[in-house]
Amino acid sequence: MRMADRIRRKLTDALAPVALDVVDESAQHAGHAGARPEGETHFRVRVVSGAFAGMNRVARQRRIHEILADELRVHVHALSIDAKAPEEGAQ
Repeated sequence: MRMADRIRRKLTDALAPVALDVVDESAQHAGHAGARPEGETHFRVRVVSGAFAGMNRVARQRRIHEILADELRVHVHALSIDAKAPEEGAQ
């Protein structure tokens, strides 16, 4: 399973998001620290979920890091996160 699909599945299972984008930005980081020739090392996620209601930005990012702990420990070098609750808008 591709890493983007694995990230998407884990976030969907844990957060039941109303919106979720997972973008592999590895090609933009070729030659940088943590980049591997096969890619799948740098990702950007945008997730809108009711699970984030009442949580601040840091708590939301920590929750995503908990969900993706295995991926971050071994495969993913960098993860950019935009996490919002539905009342904050899904733009």
